[in-house]
This record gives sequence, C-alpha cells and structure tokens, in this order.
Amino acid sequence: MKKKILVWLLVVFFVANVSVAQAQQPTKVTPIGYLAGPSLSAIADRVEAFRQGLRELSFVEGENIVIERRFADGKFDRLPALAAELVRLKVEVIVTGGGPATRAAKEATSTIPIVMANDNDPVGDGFIASLARPGGNITGLSNFAPELSGKRLEILREVVYKLSRVAVLGTSTTPGHAQMIREIELAAKTFGVRLQYLDVVDSKDIEAAFRAASKGRTDGVLTLASGNLVSQRLQIVENAAKNRLPAIYHSSQFVEPGGLMFYGAKLLDLDRRAATYVDKILKGRKPADLPVEQPMKFEFIVNLKAAKQIGLTIPPNVLVRADRVIR
Repeated sequence: MKKKILVWLLVVFFVANVSVAQAQQPTKVTPIGYLAGPSLSAIADRVEAFRQGLRELSFVEGENIVIERRFADGKFDRLPALAAELVRLKVEVIVTGGGPATRAAKEATSTIPIVMANDNDPVGDGFIASLARPGGNITGLSNFAPELSGKRLEILREVVYKLSRVAVLGTSTTPGHAQMIREIELAAKTFGVRLQYLDVVDSKDIEAAFRAASKGRTDGVLTLASGNLVSQRLQIVENAAKNRLPAIYHSSQFVEPGGLMFYGAKLLDLDRRAATYVDKILKGRKPADLPVEQPMKFEFIVNLKAAKQIGLTIPPNVLVRADRVIR
C-alpha cells in the first residue's frame, strides 16, 4: 500500500512540474508585416479592420503577434525600401494595402508569403497566375476595380441629366490602370459618353486636372482606383465642389469629407478578410494553393450635403438604392 502511495505521489509531482514548465514557456510572438502606400491617417479604418479580423481569429498584438507597419505617406517611390526593411526583419507574412505595395513586396521577396488586402487586377498585373491557382508566394483579395468602373459611370449618368462628357481621374502608374481604362471605355461607348483622361501622379496635378476638366466642359468626374488619389482626396473633393462638378468616387473615404457619391466594394470587409489568409498561412497553408477571393459586399453612399452645395438634385430612384445617405 505504501509503495502504491509513493508511486502515486511521484506521478502527481511529475505532472505538476511538467505543467509548471509548460506554463513558464513564453508564447511565440509572430512578426507580421503591413505595407501600404498612403499614410496611416488616410487608411486608419482599413488597418483597424485588419486588426479586428486578426482578433476574431485569436491573434492579439503584443501577446502572440506583432505587426510591423510601414507606410509610404503618399510617396510611393519609398515602397521598395520599406518592403526591403520588412524582409530584413524576417516577418512571417507581408500584408499589402494596394497594388503598388504588392509590387514592391513582390520585388523584395519570392519566399515570404504576401497577402493582398485588395488589388485592382492581380492577374493583369502579373502578381498571380490565376484567381483559382495563384502560384508563387502571393494570394489574397481582389477589389473588382476594373469591372466596377463601368457601373460608376452608369450611376453618374442616372444622376446627371444629359451626361455627355466625363473627366476620368486616375494614376497611370497604378497597377490595374490599363484594365480599368478598357472597362470604362466599353461603358462609355454603350452610354454615348465622351471621356477626358486626366493623369494625377502628384498633388500638384490636381488643380491642373480640374482646370482641364472645366475647359473641356465636362459634366461630371469619375475616379479610378488609386492609392495616390486617396492620399489627395481632400484636395480632389474641394476642387470638385469649387468647380460645381458632380463626382463619383472609387473609395468611401471620399464621401465623408464632402464627396458626392461612392459605389464599390466594401474595402473594410476585404481588409478584415485578409486576416483569414494570414491565419491559414501561419497554420501551414501555402499562398500558391489559396485561391484569390473577390468582393462579396458592395456599398452605395450618397452625400446630400455635397449635392446641395453644387445645386444638384439626386433622383429619387437613385437615392432609394443608397445603402447610406449623408444628410
């Protein structure tokens, strides 16, 4: 009996010590990179959506992950150096907030997994082989930008009576730009609308672009997906109002500071879903085997304050379709 008690005590002692040792082992903190062209202030809500997605998957900053954030603050030529810095830090995954950031990350590494939080045209840009089978070290989400450009033109045509000329603001260096142009040209041909392309590469191009739009007697403005335009959104919105031009934008970030309309994918949903790719990759899945997803949620926002400012009445049949109306 004494021998049995002794054996039992030894077992309890051994198990207790193993449990203590396991409890004392530090939790591995995994470094994750986040790279974007705009400033943090310009996309703070998107970064927070990504962090929320991580939290939903039990990733907590400071406990089991650390996010190394790098922002180019609108100076996109800085992205290659920032991407190289993340590679030197040996992060496990690099999450990119747009095409220019994805391109910089792709050029910096062919081994570290890259997750696109959103991209205009990942196949056309040469980032992946196909949506179903990405190949290589890149996967993530596409924002459907080229296809949505035509839909925005259709909405602008419903709002502006006898729309005949539209100024298209874009950035020629943005990945996916050529595909967006092709899509909007097809829509313009269908609607009998003439397009005036205005390339905005730098902030100094904005006022010149609106002067050209006014000179060309444009009836409205449409923006193509571009991180550069997002960085300069306040100046763009102000110029649209000053020139009394109805505008429809590619990002919801334009309507809050006074932009007229937005239609497109809910970018916050894409950023939140990017966390699911990080989770799968950290659990051993290869980017090459993870299909690129497309948007599942879309949003139409109308700013009635902006409409009133330029003397525009939004037709009831358009207003009733809005997911959100700013009054």
